[in-house]
Amino acid sequence: MCTKTMQLSHHSVRNHIARSMTRFASIGSAAVVLLLAGCAGLPKNVQRPVSHALAQPESTPLGQLVEHKRPDTVPHDLSGFTLLLSPNKAYAGRLAITEQASKTLDIQYYSVHVDPTVSSLLRAVRAAAQRGVRVRILLDDFNSVGHDAQVMRMANVHGVEMRMFNPLPGNRRSGTLRALGSLDDFRRIQHRMHNKLYIADNAWGIVGGRNLGDAYFGTADGRDFVDMDVLAAGPVVRSLSTSFDRYWNNPLAYPVASLITPAELARLREPTKPAPEETQTASPTAPTPTPALPSALDLGSLPLVWAPAGLLVDSPLKLVPESDDPHANGAVIEGLLSLLHTAQRDVIIVSPYFVPGPQMMALFADLKKRGVRVQVLTNSLSSTDALLAQVGYARHRKQLLKLNVGLFEMRSRQRTRLRDTVLGSENVGSRASLHAKLVIVDGHTIAIGSMNLDQRSKLQNTEIALVIRNTALAQQAAAQVQAVISAGAWKVELTPDGALRWYEPPADHPRVADHDPDTSAWLRLLEKVLTPFTPDEML
Repeated sequence: MCTKTMQLSHHSVRNHIARSMTRFASIGSAAVVLLLAGCAGLPKNVQRPVSHALAQPESTPLGQLVEHKRPDTVPHDLSGFTLLLSPNKAYAGRLAITEQASKTLDIQYYSVHVDPTVSSLLRAVRAAAQRGVRVRILLDDFNSVGHDAQVMRMANVHGVEMRMFNPLPGNRRSGTLRALGSLDDFRRIQHRMHNKLYIADNAWGIVGGRNLGDAYFGTADGRDFVDMDVLAAGPVVRSLSTSFDRYWNNPLAYPVASLITPAELARLREPTKPAPEETQTASPTAPTPTPALPSALDLGSLPLVWAPAGLLVDSPLKLVPESDDPHANGAVIEGLLSLLHTAQRDVIIVSPYFVPGPQMMALFADLKKRGVRVQVLTNSLSSTDALLAQVGYARHRKQLLKLNVGLFEMRSRQRTRLRDTVLGSENVGSRASLHAKLVIVDGHTIAIGSMNLDQRSKLQNTEIALVIRNTALAQQAAAQVQAVISAGAWKVELTPDGALRWYEPPADHPRVADHDPDTSAWLRLLEKVLTPFTPDEML
């Protein structure tokens, strides 16, 4: 029994390390850098034909649908919104605007996993291209390795253009070796494009925290991500498209053909060590077994909330370490901090990776002085998929509690209630992890996007966020957050003698923990060991 428990604990620790290494490419060995420096390089003199979003979206059926749905009393400078609160709605929304696009589809993501759910969605994208829709796909290049490299086969579909942002050179069979082989370009590869956009005909678009994969749409067998998106229609979508164009036409965006040949991609489909249970990786556009997926949303009957909105987006120059552009810094996080400064009553922050730096801690101190209530929902040590981010958060926990910040940490194993509350899917995995990213101020303004409130989002990644001023939307999102807290979050408090204590939701036969709940001693020890080696600015 003890031996088995120890083996499981080691396995959990290895998984945490692997996931953390994926997110934090900057962790490496100086010796490896010296050995591998200069082994590979990016292509030179790459041709990048310039293209832009559809100039007249109002001429398309989707554009006309926006105006048809707009009430006569709503000004034309307001946009329509609906929150996609479940993975089913998130998938159905993307499918709907894909199937109804008539001119253009622009898709921008940090990570796309070639699994059954995404294969189904990409078949709809391919069908759109076949009926004449111009498709542009822009992906950050860090995760397109091994099985997931097959997403780049979309570049061979007629009508689809595909580019990889800030690529890493080298063999795509192993993400770890590829990252290590690029550590001679350390400063560049630690900067990643984390933006997430899905836009049809420059008329409808989706912004939020989700990447594309089974775990983001409630169909994974293991870990599922609790997330939130917003579907937008109208003028603000043009701002989304302007942002997409800026990244698409940037020198850091490399056409797939300049990075890998179809023959090389085909060789990646061949398992290096065939085993009886292994099968050949399927094409992202070929028929594959899929779980029961929802049908497309009916956009015609979909209720929209009309409201003023603005876009916060980082410049792609943020990924160029030597850039001296004053606008290349973290516009998204700075904009959110400015929004938080306006709070008069209450603030809700949802951030899977929450690593407040000095500026944010000073902000919380100011909010405390003014009597503003602050609640933060983040991951626990057991639910996080990035151990190093959790290390950064943990070192600030006591100080945050002293500043009267209400801390709630996601419980990874409470799936039954979460299924009905936020997952919206019958086919759920065994563990839940928080992935939604939003800020709600005074019950009337909501910011939702790709950003975490951490130093990596501020200093290393590019991010994007929609800021919408509307009481109904803000309160709907706040109610969803409170449902997650009530159904599946630990409340963290300080004891009178200054120790941390975790409390289960009251309705769940309250249990009290004096250390990070649902974790092994091995994992807690590893967190402590890593603490001195993980500065906030890298997290």
